[in-house]
Amino acid sequence: MPNSFKIQQSILTSHVPLSLSKLLTLHPSISRRTVQRSLSKLISNDTIIAIGAGRSRKYIAASSQQDSITTTQDNNVDETIADKFPAYVPLSADSKDILNYIEQPLEARTPVGYQRSLIDDYEPNVSFYLSEPIRRQLARMGNTGKTSQPAGTYGRDILSRLLIDLSWASSHLEGNTYSRLDTIELIEQGKAAAGKANIETQMILNHKTAIELLVDNPESIGFNRYTILNLHSILSENLLPNPFDEGRIRQHQVDIGKSVFRPLSGDVLIAELLDLLLSKADLIADPFEQSFFMMVHIPYLQPFADVNKRTSRLAANLPLIRANLCPLTFLDVPEEAYSRATLGVYEMNRIELLRDLYVWAYERSTKEYIALKQQLAEPDPMRLEYRNIIKQVIYQVITHPDNDPEDEIRKGLNTELVSTELENLTSLIIEELRRLHEGVLARYGLRPSQFKIWKNKQ
Repeated sequence: MPNSFKIQQSILTSHVPLSLSKLLTLHPSISRRTVQRSLSKLISNDTIIAIGAGRSRKYIAASSQQDSITTTQDNNVDETIADKFPAYVPLSADSKDILNYIEQPLEARTPVGYQRSLIDDYEPNVSFYLSEPIRRQLARMGNTGKTSQPAGTYGRDILSRLLIDLSWASSHLEGNTYSRLDTIELIEQGKAAAGKANIETQMILNHKTAIELLVDNPESIGFNRYTILNLHSILSENLLPNPFDEGRIRQHQVDIGKSVFRPLSGDVLIAELLDLLLSKADLIADPFEQSFFMMVHIPYLQPFADVNKRTSRLAANLPLIRANLCPLTFLDVPEEAYSRATLGVYEMNRIELLRDLYVWAYERSTKEYIALKQQLAEPDPMRLEYRNIIKQVIYQVITHPDNDPEDEIRKGLNTELVSTELENLTSLIIEELRRLHEGVLARYGLRPSQFKIWKNKQ
């Protein structure tokens, strides 16, 4: 009997919701990863429903909850997701699972408060939100050829472009209606756009000043109170109802619109947790993990009266600027998609949807900046040397859709390769798989039907 069928039968025949730990107890011979993968598939095809969030999450047969199922749990789940989340952002099964829950009406979602375990359980350089293959992939995409130069060199080289892109895109995620052309005229000529509210102009200018702070001082600022408080002060200047709140730890309770998440209250405790998350962030060695960690934890803690997400987006760029990597500008990131990805962290303590959006957004950002330096790119030496192996491995991955892609890659690669070459080649193949589309199938000897089956399994 297939493992996935065993998991399905346990849930369908149970009269009460079953937790992941209970399922592992019932099936000790099945690995945790296999159980999680089976659960994701059962949720995606509407066989079961997930109830609750985090460690209290349980699973029940969909038929048992038919009366309370919302539009996101009907036979058109994928269509609903497409309506709320752009189809061009690749999503894992876990991410779709998060979307299914978030798309339920407020009354169907379980009210939750701040869970300190999310930060307490994280151990820098031991815990990782971004897997090693993803980190390698991001490093390849963001490589500017200047990583050995003094911190901030690349940021200063592209400052004029960065000021426009990041100021405009980050402000757009807050509902700012300035166009990119309006932003260029404001930043380069100091000309405010006609017909726009003063608050929108102020928001753009605040971003400009904050970006300049990061680029001008990459070695002297870091993940500490001084940097984060002053970054918030700059971004919130002249935007908050009470100027006292600019650059200060939140003194009062706040609510999150369209969410059942209830942020922590109490400035002493908030200050303690802010220091904890900053100290952990400062210890993280990988710049991408450090960047994403800030994207997760600053909005989740809500240390400020407002402007928390803006602060996290700018803070997420600090490690990239220091390492002379391409910046994360959030170009073309839809506001609704970003909001839902953040809700996944707030209400479920799950980072997969935000992670998938982060990876896509970074790739989108790097295309803009790498193109400035590489109008005519030289052939990749590794792609040239291992072109036949790459084709064979990708063919194996696609034609074995039920198997884990990383397992197939490991089986297909020559273990006699030097470890560094093996890692780089693995990362390159993962990147090729992410970009695979019908227009390049012939080079791998694949048919559209094979690709479609594999794509539906992911």
